[in-house]
Amino acid sequence: MTTNEQYDVIIDECKSTFLKKTKDYGTSWRVYRVISIADQIYIKAKRIRTIQEKKQQKIGDGIKSEFEGILNYSVIGLIQLSLAENAPEQLAVADVERYYDTTIAAAKKLMQDKNHDYGEAWREMSQESFTDLILAKLLRIKQIISNEGVTIISEGIDANYYDILNYAVFALILISEGKQNK
Repeated sequence: MTTNEQYDVIIDECKSTFLKKTKDYGTSWRVYRVISIADQIYIKAKRIRTIQEKKQQKIGDGIKSEFEGILNYSVIGLIQLSLAENAPEQLAVADVERYYDTTIAAAKKLMQDKNHDYGEAWREMSQESFTDLILAKLLRIKQIISNEGVTIISEGIDANYYDILNYAVFALILISEGKQNK
């Protein structure tokens, strides 16, 4: 399979979970502020790091599940940033799916552009590096928030969410290939 095909398989799995949870819970995630979404991703990345370091876990869901959660919370963050402040709290599932697809299309385009320039260097990276990069991006988001969203030269919160989303996809592709821990 090509990287684009692998990307689509990963996204289809995550999107399916996301839409099922939307049907179960509605869009309860609409109450999250930017910092809360970053913290949700942080909890998942920190758990992955702890499992990697301890080489064991006590809760059933593994690393794969946490990367899937990171991907979907990144989508939530990007959707939240794209919606107007007065957007309704409850969104129809069809609208959520449209927002999800639009967000993923932009993330995939970014991945394709970066893969062109970097030559898919991510395929030689460790799972630990993806985790560390995600944690670093979260620290950047938190710093931007404490700067009240103002950056001098750096990319904004959305760019960091896109990178986190794509790091999660890369980790999930390598897991699916049996090259990294589940």
